[in-house]
Amino acid sequence: MTDRQTHWDTVYGTKGERDVSWFQDDPAPSLALIALTGATAASAIVDIGGGASRLVDALLARGHRALTVLDLSSAALATAQARLGEAAGRVNWIVADVTAWQPPATYDVWHDRAAFHFLTAPAEQAAYLARLKQALKVGGHAIIGTFALDGPEKCSGLPVTRHSTDSLATLLGPAFTPVDSRRHQHATPWQSVQNFQFSTFVRVH
Repeated sequence: MTDRQTHWDTVYGTKGERDVSWFQDDPAPSLALIALTGATAASAIVDIGGGASRLVDALLARGHRALTVLDLSSAALATAQARLGEAAGRVNWIVADVTAWQPPATYDVWHDRAAFHFLTAPAEQAAYLARLKQALKVGGHAIIGTFALDGPEKCSGLPVTRHSTDSLATLLGPAFTPVDSRRHQHATPWQSVQNFQFSTFVRVH
């Protein structure tokens, strides 16, 4: 197990679902952006770093039936599975570090709320982007939510790299075209505010 896996298993194993800063009862920003991609019930959607997020619950409730949730913490995914009960059987759950993952399929939508910004080393970022290119179909959409340039510098005790749509576009390169950029002020469970940047790209080749 990597240090990163140990960290997140400890977080999810010792804190309740609502005791982490990134908890969202209603993942409205992500749902809106997924809807904007034109995703249908049959569209293959992968949630990178989905952890115990309630996004998968909301997508199931909307009839989506080709859902994958990837996280390096088995404890996080176990929390989501327990919450969903029998419905968890309709989701593909993958325990993996996205930077070392070998995608078994291709997807129409790649969604990442607050995973990429933990990758602070250029080699880690490059490994993530290589998996994105392996996994996302041409014509598919990548939705990447990170702390904004004026967002927090750390999360869960770890440093992050803050991004703008322009900085992400530079990293993604010419195979991806930005199609949407918006800020979101996330209220933590203890009512502090974190500035997020959500950037959506379409893969053009």
